Amino acid sequence: MKILIDNGHGIQTKGKRSPDGQLLEYAYTRDLARRIVSILKARGYDSELLVPEDDDIPLSERVRRTNAHCQALGKSNVILISLHINATGNGSKWMNATGWSCYTCKGQTESDRLADCLYKAAEQILKNQVIRTDYARDGDPDWEENFYILRHSLCPAVLVEQFFMDNKKDFAYLISDEGKRNLIDVIVGGFEAFCRVWPLRLCI
Repeated sequence: MKILIDNGHGIQTKGKRSPDGQLLEYAYTRDLARRIVSILKARGYDSELLVPEDDDIPLSERVRRTNAHCQALGKSNVILISLHINATGNGSKWMNATGWSCYTCKGQTESDRLADCLYKAAEQILKNQVIRTDYARDGDPDWEENFYILRHSLCPAVLVEQFFMDNKKDFAYLISDEGKRNLIDVIVGGFEAFCRVWPLRLCI
């Protein structure tokens, strides 16, 4: 199985930073993505960065790259995890929204199964942190939105919003060594749980 790790936005993207300018989403998610890919490779998984560049690669190109792997390997042999950091304001001041969350496209697909595994890992690892869920809509924890990369990727795809960069508590957790380590462990642990739950998959 090919595990594609996507990192949100790029160096040219306006905004997408904490109000004090210390946390830049493009740099933060790229650091996490590289470390996740390195860990997965060390454990024997076929993983790679979807966007190795620092530039803001258009969503259409990200989808094209994803679907090229799907066409070469079969869409059931590829998964995509896109890493982002949430925000509720315009980046000029600290806000109150908080929590970790995961998104899938609308409807029931294998993406929901992957999201379930990530949520279970988050609940175990992100102790004393807010986990944002949306059970009311369809009975499972993930949020559903027709984000372009989720809607147009042929393979199971999720988008993870790793807390809010404009919330002071979330910000402190995000920049801490513990926070970074735990966020990495959620992605790695959630993926490995996905492999265990669905044994027909050839994960390695």
